[in-house]
Amino acid sequence: MTKKSNILFADDEATFRTIMSNELTRMGYKVTCCPNGAEALRNIQERDYDVVLLDMNMPEMDGIETLKKIKEIETTTEVIILTGKGTIENAVQAIKLGAYDYLTKPCRLSELDALLHRALEKRQLRKENVYLKRLIKEDSASTVMIGNGEAIKSLYKTIDKVAPSDAIVLIQGESGTGKELVANTIHQHSKRASMPFVVINCATLQETLLESELFGHTKGAFTGATESRMGLFEAADGGTLFLDEIGELTVNTQAKLLRVIQSGETRRIGDNRVVTVDARIIAATNKNLAAEAKKGSFRDDLYFRLNVIALFLPPLRERKDDIPTLIRHFLTHFCRNKQEKHLLPEALEAMTLYDWPGNVRELENTVERMVVLSEGDTISLEDLPENIRGTSVRFDATEKSDSSLAGMERRHIMKILQEKQGNKTVAAETLGISLKTLYNKLKYYRIDH
Repeated sequence: MTKKSNILFADDEATFRTIMSNELTRMGYKVTCCPNGAEALRNIQERDYDVVLLDMNMPEMDGIETLKKIKEIETTTEVIILTGKGTIENAVQAIKLGAYDYLTKPCRLSELDALLHRALEKRQLRKENVYLKRLIKEDSASTVMIGNGEAIKSLYKTIDKVAPSDAIVLIQGESGTGKELVANTIHQHSKRASMPFVVINCATLQETLLESELFGHTKGAFTGATESRMGLFEAADGGTLFLDEIGELTVNTQAKLLRVIQSGETRRIGDNRVVTVDARIIAATNKNLAAEAKKGSFRDDLYFRLNVIALFLPPLRERKDDIPTLIRHFLTHFCRNKQEKHLLPEALEAMTLYDWPGNVRELENTVERMVVLSEGDTISLEDLPENIRGTSVRFDATEKSDSSLAGMERRHIMKILQEKQGNKTVAAETLGISLKTLYNKLKYYRIDH
């Protein structure tokens, strides 16, 4: 766990409460103690607890009754029953009512610590399942950052510095440049990597639904709220919350978001109970937030809170050197379990000359389309969409003075073949292509074998 877990301990014996409070604090937990069930319920109505340690035999309201009411207030809180030897039957009943487990008093501290760890793991898994059920990610070839250009190298250096901290990061760049991918890379290189990486696109939901997603809601909080729901801040507890297209938030939601970032506390819609969360915030936008703040459409205070570390992703038209590498990566991905395909030089040149207004996302979609629609094992200029095809510069493949990408490739192949004394198998390995692809290129360029 990246934060201290909140434990509520309810027992009517004052001496036992003091001992347990000291020992649980020594183990690294944040502990709140109370003398009876009614006080325990008041605490749970005001604050979120990860685990409740509940004595079975308390006056006025016993452990069973308190357990029932706890589960009505918060179903995800794990409850461990502490019971004497004569009331184990009641402890079994408590498990049927939703308790995680029980321990007989007196218990070994090591045994209690192990049980608490298991209960906390179950609660964390429950949070992750809530997120996974609601946000199923699409299969994409863009799972790693691809490129050898100076822009990507510089970005990786910055990520290496930023990732280990808990600082808020604001990623700026045009749509399709890979902002979510950068956020995920930061998360994977952080100390929170084993915890959830939770994503929400702020542009896809209307205000009420967005706030319900972010903060959660209670049953009956609004029309259609048939059950209580955990918010994404809670689901990201201990991990990272990525707020994509944050520039689309309404001013009202901006204010609520700012309060959570500043205090680390959130409330579900329709609930007065405070939930303490420890989620690192990474935000992204394709807007100029400084300009939006000057216009009054984005809060100054939220902008300054988010703009702790700013990263700018250049558009693909400014990193042309990475286009061939990206194309090869996407071809490999979309040709898996299918016939291997390669791009003819004229098609590669056209794709490199094109400006890609949709950036890496557009390039990925284009490669997938070409893999599906092209026939045989080559992708020619004719297989490209018309708008991309129009950027090509036709050339004579035999022209040695040609300075186009195709001409450069032809000369490079000839150079490698000469170095390898005509051994095409070794030449193909050196070029990083299959022998079949080399033969196709030799034929296309009319290079004498």
